[in-house]
Amino acid sequence: MTSPPSDQTPSRQPGTGLRADAERNRDRILAAARRLYATEGLGVSMTSVAREAGVGKATLSRRFATREELVNAVFADRMDAYADAVTAALDDPDPWHGFTGYITAVCAMQAADRGFADVLTMTFPTAKALEARRAEAYQSLLELIAHAKDTGHLRDDFTHQDVVILLMANAGVIAATGDAAPDTWRRLVGHMLRSYAAPGAPIPALPEAPAPTVLYRAMVRLSRTGPAAT
Repeated sequence: MTSPPSDQTPSRQPGTGLRADAERNRDRILAAARRLYATEGLGVSMTSVAREAGVGKATLSRRFATREELVNAVFADRMDAYADAVTAALDDPDPWHGFTGYITAVCAMQAADRGFADVLTMTFPTAKALEARRAEAYQSLLELIAHAKDTGHLRDDFTHQDVVILLMANAGVIAATGDAAPDTWRRLVGHMLRSYAAPGAPIPALPEAPAPTVLYRAMVRLSRTGPAAT
């Protein structure tokens, strides 16, 4: 038997084991999912991702059999950044400053990507890599909270659950305000940091409240789309 002509031999990307066309499809799916998740959140269907990527549902299923697999691939780098934010906060010589900086940084990550805002308030048991990084960040967060309390600036009754509650609230504000009032989350975070501070603790300046006109636009938008569709 003779080998097929070289132009008929499926090309493979070095080190991937995937044919070049399969690798291109995977990249297109990931890019499409990132776009949709960032603007619409994790409620986007796999069918919508396939349509956005310009591939069939069967192609999508071959690359990512479940939504959890796709979420794991899309948000691996963002979860790394989330874990790095805790590490950077621990490296701050002022633990209280590190804590407030961490809270602001993570909430900003949520505001920049609605999908990631959802990821931080959900769990994906089958997304092993994602959940492993989350677990690492959680342990570092416990350490950061303990150090901030040792300074006397973080309230003694603050718990790590309060961070989850804040992230849930922030995700809701981001989803509700959308592009109509995109900086509203900063006001929420400013108020929450004040509530976490012990008496006498230095606190960041409170960001300005959103203008009545932009907040009204956000309310009109929410009334038209409904909470689940924002």
